[in-house]
Amino acid sequence: MAVRHRLIARPPAAVWDVLSDPYRYAAWVVGTRESTPVEGDWPEVGSALAYTVRIGRTDLHGRTWVRRYEPPRILELEAYSGPLGTARIALDVRPWGDETLVIMDEHPLRGFGGRVHNRLLDAMQQLRHRGMLNRLARLVVDVEPAPDAGGPGS
Repeated sequence: MAVRHRLIARPPAAVWDVLSDPYRYAAWVVGTRESTPVEGDWPEVGSALAYTVRIGRTDLHGRTWVRRYEPPRILELEAYSGPLGTARIALDVRPWGDETLVIMDEHPLRGFGGRVHNRLLDAMQQLRHRGMLNRLARLVVDVEPAPDAGGPGS
């Protein structure tokens, strides 16, 4: 199981703005080239996105379904990646003072990925998660202005 966290210097509502936008999914999920809503109203439970992942010269087409959505704290997804199977991705969004602590927990759920799951794959996922959480933080920070510090001149 690969668990990683990231402190984002914005409030939870700013993080949820990015997580709730189906078109920005591809901007923070490493490896994903594009995303399009295909079922329901993202990120309501049962809604889904279609996406494309490039591995070498091959494009894989997958879908991600929302399995649990409890704003402002929990978003759990099941990502289907064709022959690789599915993975559970859980995002725990916690207020941390004026900032947000995001905890990502991902593990293979069904198919080939679940059968070959091991510590080496977990280590590789840690690298991917670092990239995803960094991208998520950049999107949130670039969109949401910093809170007023209340210093001189404010």
